[in-house]
Amino acid sequence: MDGSPWSHVVHGFAPIWDERSRVLVLGTLPSLKSREQQFYYGHPRNRFWRVLARVYGLPLPESIEEKRALLLSCCVALWDVVGECDIRLSADSTIRNVRPNDIRPILAGAASRAVVTNGGKAHELYQKHLLSLTGLEDLPLPSTSPANAARSLEALEEEWCILKTITG
Repeated sequence: MDGSPWSHVVHGFAPIWDERSRVLVLGTLPSLKSREQQFYYGHPRNRFWRVLARVYGLPLPESIEEKRALLLSCCVALWDVVGECDIRLSADSTIRNVRPNDIRPILAGAASRAVVTNGGKAHELYQKHLLSLTGLEDLPLPSTSPANAARSLEALEEEWCILKTITG
């Protein structure tokens, strides 16, 4: 790591969901860019919104309101595994001292059929901190992060299309 200082980050975003949500997508924690923009997947090179729009055949959302509407119209809930942690910049690999979010109210209040984790670190943290609380295995999907540049947008879309099957 580059010697950047550690920060203690408290997750500041509410989960996006309603009673029709059939799948809960969990990331790790909002990045610096996302925290600056005050909404999920705010880094311009993160492909989450492009992938979701392509999977459902919908226009790419631009505003926070459009992004929220896209999620709810597709019956997708969104939050993160981590509620609070220590981290260097936005590097998931440096996450430590995790206090997880309690996702049980979402699973109980929604028509949830599955939990999907966005990337390996979200999967690892879900397994460590939340699986024993929920008893529900997650479905790990490849990260939409710009750090996962090895996967093309088309490859991500192909793997993430499972969402449409789950919410169908």
